[in-house]
Amino acid sequence: MTAETDNRRPLTGIRVVEVSSFVASPLCGLTLAQLGAEVIRVDPVGGAADINRLPLTDDGTTSIYWTGLNRGKKSVTADLRSPEGQSLVQRLVTESGPGGGILVTNSGGREWMSHDTLAALRSDVITLELLGGSDGSPAVDYTVNAGLGFPLITGPLSHDGPVNHVLPAWDVVCGLYAALAVTAAVRRRDETGSGTRIRLPLEDTALAVAGTLGYLTEPQVNAQSRPATGNDVYGTYGTDVVTADGDRFMLVALTPRHFRDLVRLTGTESVIESLQQALDADFARDADRYTHRAVLNALFGKWFADHSTDEVTQALAASSVLSERYRSFDEVVAAGTLTANPLFAELDQPGIGTYLAAALPATFDGEYYATGPAPQLGADTPAP
Repeated sequence: MTAETDNRRPLTGIRVVEVSSFVASPLCGLTLAQLGAEVIRVDPVGGAADINRLPLTDDGTTSIYWTGLNRGKKSVTADLRSPEGQSLVQRLVTESGPGGGILVTNSGGREWMSHDTLAALRSDVITLELLGGSDGSPAVDYTVNAGLGFPLITGPLSHDGPVNHVLPAWDVVCGLYAALAVTAAVRRRDETGSGTRIRLPLEDTALAVAGTLGYLTEPQVNAQSRPATGNDVYGTYGTDVVTADGDRFMLVALTPRHFRDLVRLTGTESVIESLQQALDADFARDADRYTHRAVLNALFGKWFADHSTDEVTQALAASSVLSERYRSFDEVVAAGTLTANPLFAELDQPGIGTYLAAALPATFDGEYYATGPAPQLGADTPAP
């Protein structure tokens, strides 16, 4: 990537100091770095609690997790309990030119890097504090999710108990909200000269999304919450099916056209017509497809169980039905999915080697914004 290309990035000239660990805050910093910001991650000497977080390389020396979230950043270490270390962080934030004065942290509650303290040193400072609970109490993705309701409607219907999602979705959403909030605050500062104190709890992120999608509105309006549906898609027709070879596909008939193609593909036109009459249903409607999903699952499932994976793949490819075969991460890589997608490019990461790493998934005028490798811990620490 040329210097000319790099200078066109939207956040070129912005400097962000990140005192953070784990997922949400580092993901915020990574996103800002991909957009062109200079991001300096500050860790305690020896690294924060996530420095050796799994997965590690086979030799156990390097965290694949840590390097993935900290690509393209600079790394400074300091004794954050000492006056000297605290003063260093304050200077990095406040003595950083017109594009600086920005702190992102999930290590809140420290007076020495509070908004008021930093604003006394630089009036236009922008601080973003990622918290756990809405009240500021400690919380992580998995505890927030447990208290929200999703694990009780996740997993197979035959399972009696909660099922946690393996993706830390609220951490990811919170990190992206944080990056959005920082860019919004920078724009406001450019227009008004004013700094901003941003407070972003992980729990509020989850509550906001759950409310927006209706999960928390249903109990208020309908006096009952959404039921568990297993692998069936709530509110329309979608389910998983198994082929004669034992492979499993996810199908979604989101529109009447999708459903008509699924009926045609499975040769069930006459049966579907009879079912609609017998059930007084119209399968062109989402609600009817969802309500009668059990009988539809049995009907369509037989066709898939009688056909090989190759036959199913070809039939689905010739239709408008939304579908995908369930694959493992190993299969995704082995299939060449990363190699074929320009989102990924080779990255030489010290301690790990060369692998295909993703850029920012949004393109700007057709261009992906990637970053360099993650730094060695403390590589950019100023000399005393």
